[in-house]
Amino acid sequence: MKSAAPPPLNALRAFEAFARHGGMTAAAAELCVTHGAVSRQVAALQDHLGVVLVVGPRHRLTLTPAGAELAQRLTGAFSTISDAVEAARWDERREIEISCLGTFALKWLIPRLPGFMALHPEIRVRVSESYAPIDFARSPIDGAIRIFNPGQTAKRSEVTPFLPQYQGPVGAPSVTPHGLTIEAMGRLPRLHASTFRESWAVWSELVGVRLPAAQSREFQHNNSMIEAAAAGLGVAIVPWAFVAPDVQAGRLVAPFGFAERPSQFVFLRPEGRPDASVDAFRDWLVAEGSVSPPPIPSTGPGD
Repeated sequence: MKSAAPPPLNALRAFEAFARHGGMTAAAAELCVTHGAVSRQVAALQDHLGVVLVVGPRHRLTLTPAGAELAQRLTGAFSTISDAVEAARWDERREIEISCLGTFALKWLIPRLPGFMALHPEIRVRVSESYAPIDFARSPIDGAIRIFNPGQTAKRSEVTPFLPQYQGPVGAPSVTPHGLTIEAMGRLPRLHASTFRESWAVWSELVGVRLPAAQSREFQHNNSMIEAAAAGLGVAIVPWAFVAPDVQAGRLVAPFGFAERPSQFVFLRPEGRPDASVDAFRDWLVAEGSVSPPPIPSTGPGD
């Protein structure tokens, strides 16, 4: 018979950790208990509720529909409890962690953060750098900034576009002087980052040009690639948001301007997890994106 009493908190915590990690071993490591302890807690929770939450062989358990719904609700509930504890610990100041593309964080987000802090002194923002796909069920972060293509979605996430995406070639003034032709640029070394090796092909198709084969130099991250371009090692295709300060300062030159891409910078937050602090950060991003200076107009490679 189904008990009217609430189930033990430890059993709920063990089940939520198992569901979030997708396995007993990872859940046990998070909770600092044994694999068997987690398994017994999950079994006890099922007995207490009188509901089957997991099915399958012992080493390949999966959630039933009832188990998936309970896990989703528990994740939100435990997050709310964690937020309440943090608020009490930090004198009611809330800290949120935002996962962000590294170069975007350095060149666009962090220079603007003082404005957010002035508007919301009660909210602390911790920025962590990552390019990985987001799964809020498996990650403790509160929000993320990524680049999404039209129609792209993320599981269990609310997606809010806040900044258009523009791309174009940039180089040092000595390498890309005024009046540079597309033919001359085509003979220069092409820089790209390992996170977006197809940058030159995408830009060429976007603006409708064909470039001959040329020497290529690869860098692990966009920030290193941008520094290489500024040092005169070649020309890089980069988002305007990554190089706006360098172009405006004259450290880099954009000989053909920047063309708009269909993709956009978006903010991701957990779906169905109320959080006023994360909402405030999202709304601030949208406002900042609306007043962010647009790139210099593209003259077009053929002009």
